[in-house]
Amino acid sequence: MTVLNMCRLGLVWLALMALPVHTVLAATPAVSLGSTQAAGQAKPVSTATTKRPNIVLLLADDWGFSDVGAFGGEIATPHLDALAARGMRFSNFHVAASCSPTRAMLLTGVDNHLNGVGNMRETIPRAHAGRPGYLAVLSERVVTFSSLLQASGYRTYVTGKWHVGKEPHNLPPQRGFDRSLVQGDSGSDNWETARRYLDLTDKVHWYEDGREAQMPADYYSSTYFMDKMLGYLRQDQAKPQPFLAYVAFQANHIPVQAPPAFIDKYRGRYKDGWSALRHERRDRAAALGLVPAGTPMVEMASTRDWASLSPEERLYEERRMEVYAGMAEAMDHEVGRLVAHLKQSGQYDNTVFVFLSDNGAEASDPYAKLSGRLWLDWQYKRDLASLGAKGGYAVIGPSWASAVASPLATYKFYSGEGGIRVPLIVAGVPGVQPGAVHPRFAHVNDLAPTLLELAGLSPQTGSHQGQPVEPMTGRSLLPVLTGRADRVHAPEAAIGYELSGNEALFQGDLKLLRNIAPVGDGQWRLYDIVRDPGETKDLAADMPQVFAAMQRAYADYAQRHGVLPMPEGYDPIRQVEINAFFNVYVPRYRTAFWGVLGLLVLVGAWAWRRRRVRRLNRAAP
Repeated sequence: MTVLNMCRLGLVWLALMALPVHTVLAATPAVSLGSTQAAGQAKPVSTATTKRPNIVLLLADDWGFSDVGAFGGEIATPHLDALAARGMRFSNFHVAASCSPTRAMLLTGVDNHLNGVGNMRETIPRAHAGRPGYLAVLSERVVTFSSLLQASGYRTYVTGKWHVGKEPHNLPPQRGFDRSLVQGDSGSDNWETARRYLDLTDKVHWYEDGREAQMPADYYSSTYFMDKMLGYLRQDQAKPQPFLAYVAFQANHIPVQAPPAFIDKYRGRYKDGWSALRHERRDRAAALGLVPAGTPMVEMASTRDWASLSPEERLYEERRMEVYAGMAEAMDHEVGRLVAHLKQSGQYDNTVFVFLSDNGAEASDPYAKLSGRLWLDWQYKRDLASLGAKGGYAVIGPSWASAVASPLATYKFYSGEGGIRVPLIVAGVPGVQPGAVHPRFAHVNDLAPTLLELAGLSPQTGSHQGQPVEPMTGRSLLPVLTGRADRVHAPEAAIGYELSGNEALFQGDLKLLRNIAPVGDGQWRLYDIVRDPGETKDLAADMPQVFAAMQRAYADYAQRHGVLPMPEGYDPIRQVEINAFFNVYVPRYRTAFWGVLGLLVLVGAWAWRRRRVRRLNRAAP
């Protein structure tokens, strides 16, 4: 290590105390079933008269509620829009507020506190780490829906960001996938496969079919993930079994990067700023029937005054949003390639498509803190010309994040609607009214039982291969999709949520909400999220009995699901600093640390001995 690099390392470590939580972001039993009954070994129902569908699961990363054109966005997403026109949009669909808890629930249909991912690895208090429900990876007491599909005869493939565990029993081959190419952690660069996006791991961990992957040096993530998926499908195209294709994109996770041709299409589009865009999107979403007309919105405290920016600042901010839009359109382009392949191969008409984002828009800016700035300026460029390109690092920050979350409040990491309400599109299910919108509450845990029911798998018991398992808690969306029901969950059903001390409970059209600092104040509030999705009017004083009953219901949820109270004085920013030190810096520099410590001890002993000899010499007659 050179002297310059040692100095840089020292500066980074001294700055670690300022590292924010936002910069991080962060075996095999079974489950299955299309209801809230217990789950166990899946058994297929008769498919003699019904051909089981192919299933395509498309997962975006950090997309805001109104990013898709069919949800009110100005970004060109023609292929997702076509799926929306053919299928149903869910305008009140909820996930977790960060990556891995959502992905764990998506795969298992089990609440994140019961599937092992009660908190992100980066933000878990050390007193919680390793406790039941707080493994930060999938528990061995759950099974994925992909395992059950595979066991019933499906061909199963996954490409992209995995982020539910790198242990051998948690890699895709042991979680129900025949072929896989995945990135194991929370993210990486989109142009260079070996480049980390923050100093949170020792390297970028890539796996193909459960073994360390040999990756090309350069790629573009969305294109590469689709190339691999299309390769798997073409290789097995002659096989008669239906398939599951799960593509988990990194778009639009930081760093926000995209091919220039997609970025430049948006030049000048964002010259009016974030507040204007937030209102435009709200109005288009209302016109599309996704939110009530005139939906009120809060002005988030983190949103800057566009008029106060200098011309140079405005130009820079415009470019950041242009890159973001280009990255989203580039991902949609890859969806189009998959659709074209399925049409050409005659499989499109028997394929169900599911599209969602893993959480709301990312508002954090690693450059806002000294620690992030030191490391990133060492690794990346951020001048205007570099944004979006190889070697360039772009984020949209909290002001643009408020626009892409429109008309919702808050963003990624928080339990306001902007953090946990995301677009969901389901297309290709027979009997769905084209272009329909479902306005009632639905949850990511509902997707696994939905996909199992589509595959003809019947309800199950509470064991798998003779072992007890966590039952799925979601309900199938098929009754709503086919018009046999107007709600996924009964109005009296209480569905709880918690992540890093941010909490919520949903019941009918109501939502109980509490966010901790810095976005929240730790106080419970009550909202009607169908009539007021922007969470502008607190109903606690108007509905005191309901407010109290829902708080009791949340306490019951927390007790039954093993939600641990946050330690006294818990500060997520400080916790990331602590975890980064113990999880990254100590292992990486253990040898150097002990060497330096040993050297300091030797130097100290030498200095002490020399001083003692001098005193003895002065004392001698």
